[in-house]
Amino acid sequence: MALIELEGVGREYQMGEEKVYALRDVSLKVEEGEFVSIVGRSGSGKSTLMNLIGCLDRPSEGQYRLAGRSVAQLSDRELSVVRNRVVGFIFQGFNLVQDLTALENVELPLVYRGWPRAKRRQAAQTALEQLGLAERMDHRPGQMSGGQQQRVAIARAVAANPSLILADEPTGNLDSRAGEEVMHLLTGLWRQGKTVLLITHDPVVAACAPRRIIIDGGRGEKEG
Repeated sequence: MALIELEGVGREYQMGEEKVYALRDVSLKVEEGEFVSIVGRSGSGKSTLMNLIGCLDRPSEGQYRLAGRSVAQLSDRELSVVRNRVVGFIFQGFNLVQDLTALENVELPLVYRGWPRAKRRQAAQTALEQLGLAERMDHRPGQMSGGQQQRVAIARAVAANPSLILADEPTGNLDSRAGEEVMHLLTGLWRQGKTVLLITHDPVVAACAPRRIIIDGGRGEKEG
């Protein structure tokens, strides 16, 4: 079954008296277990598409089904549950809480899921160990390199075993070596059976995925 299905999806914004289209007539299907990159230059609509797929926003037109469910029919509370349980987010800016340790940062989404302390602590420790951060669990973000912080962000995304990993410019704030390491980790997650959707402006990074979709002018009609 397709995990992601978009049919004729569009997103418009009202700017004063003018309507601005960020996306137009985008159709896309991603099967469970695929690794897909969506690549486009700044302003192409890729971030808007990421927000829609991650249930951070709703389409203005068209149909979006996630794991067979129509997103348009979900309440705000149900969308929040989907974001917390189905999607694991990895952002360019890491989005770590500076006053929390690596372990506490990875635990945080599990707190919102209502996991008991012992269960979430074990899941967070396991995720950090798998990403080579066993010796950094008690470090705060300011005590770690950019690459280490992004690994913490990846651990946070995968600790609850989500169906979809949504990575938005995950190498954007990293040097080339750390960026290669992050892409190696994402490829490893895909080989373990995860569905990985990568948003990037960098064609070299996009080429790491077996399937590549080029978005331009709010339309995602090309595949490379």
